[in-house]
Amino acid sequence: MQIPQELLEPGRLEELAAFVAVAEAGSFTAAAGLLARDASVLSRRVSQLERRLGVRLLSRTTRRVSLTEAGATYCRRVQSLLDEMADANREASDHAASPRGTVRVALPVTFGQHWIAPLLPGFLRRHPQIRIEARFSNHLVDIIAEGFDVAIRVVATPQRDSSLTVRHLASYRTILVAAPDYLAGRGAPRVPAELVRHACLGFTGHAAWPDWVLVKDRRRQTVRPPYSLTADYSEALLTAAIRGAGIAFIASWLAGPALKAGQLVEVLPGWSGPEGGGVHAVLPPGRMVPAKTRLFVEEVARAIRLSWTG
Repeated sequence: MQIPQELLEPGRLEELAAFVAVAEAGSFTAAAGLLARDASVLSRRVSQLERRLGVRLLSRTTRRVSLTEAGATYCRRVQSLLDEMADANREASDHAASPRGTVRVALPVTFGQHWIAPLLPGFLRRHPQIRIEARFSNHLVDIIAEGFDVAIRVVATPQRDSSLTVRHLASYRTILVAAPDYLAGRGAPRVPAELVRHACLGFTGHAAWPDWVLVKDRRRQTVRPPYSLTADYSEALLTAAIRGAGIAFIASWLAGPALKAGQLVEVLPGWSGPEGGGVHAVLPPGRMVPAKTRLFVEEVARAIRLSWTG
């Protein structure tokens, strides 16, 4: 952001601060007490600001000072500017200080166990003055009411709440996977229609259940395979797939480690669920994120970038 040249001139910020203080306090005397300045100094600074702008910002009487219409509009804009500068100063100080305190984190159970729990010991060793209080639950927490610093959510579309801050960390797909031994014995399907001749492992939480909706480029195909196993817990299906029970249709973030280890291979590469999803860090409202929370979110984002199978 380019800094307006006029703000770099001597005394300009003092003029703005004086004006806002008087506007909020309702008098030069009261504002002088808040700023520990002489009332005559504040009056002079506000007068200089009005002359420079060519407009009267304050209506002055012997008892009280009030904003003119132009002054009210200008005060709102200036207050935002001063708030931004105060935030920047706090952020710089916060960054320089040693982060400390407790980070309360809400985590979805399966994703939290697979991707977040393994990060925690190393994070705590690097930041010994930070404590982590983690809640593993698939309940959608109210971050503000329940006092969380951050919630990690794994969803197709994050819940939109204008009062919250949402940071996208990574994207994922829903893919078909099976163990190499299973495919060696049964053969790999060449097109989605051939899935009906295979043992399939069904997650009942899919939006299109009991169908599997697959897309590739502009093609879309719906299959209702015969299920040898169904479950409402995707990790159970992952384990079954690794042990050769059949073909599973699960999130790439869940299958990723087994794919890298060679325990699973992707079936029908290029075909995936019609809608991807994302991993999001959801934070309380406000532009300022405490250093302890920022470090935790950055750790999660870094780990995902290094090892993610999207």
